[in-house]
Amino acid sequence: MTALALIFTLSAVGISETMYLVRKRIAFEKPICPIGENCTVVLSSKYNKLFIIPNDMLGLLSYVCTAVISAFFVIEIGPSTLWQTILTIMILSMSLASMFLTYLQWRVIHAWCFWCLMSACTIWLMAVIILSSKSV
Repeated sequence: MTALALIFTLSAVGISETMYLVRKRIAFEKPICPIGENCTVVLSSKYNKLFIIPNDMLGLLSYVCTAVISAFFVIEIGPSTLWQTILTIMILSMSLASMFLTYLQWRVIHAWCFWCLMSACTIWLMAVIILSSKSV
């Protein structure tokens, strides 16, 4: 149960991170970059969209789904094995996507985005929790 509470909490952190980026993008404002000045370089690169959907929207959707599924798991809605499988697949998929996007920042864009790295760390923490927990 503690692992699920941590995953839910990290999902809430991720929702906050991505909502900030979505709001800034919609308002055509530059996000505050607490470390470095390369957030805008990364967020305006051609790699900021998957097909036509901005990465911040995909991240927001992923975090919301993760929060909802972990909440369903906690309050025991539906078969727990199904929720466990869905949650594990989702978090591992998010983790792989995050690794790829971090690689792009490092080797292709040659710029680092504080918010993107913070989101990646949030996702990787969720992956460590789900892989190391026996009850999830």
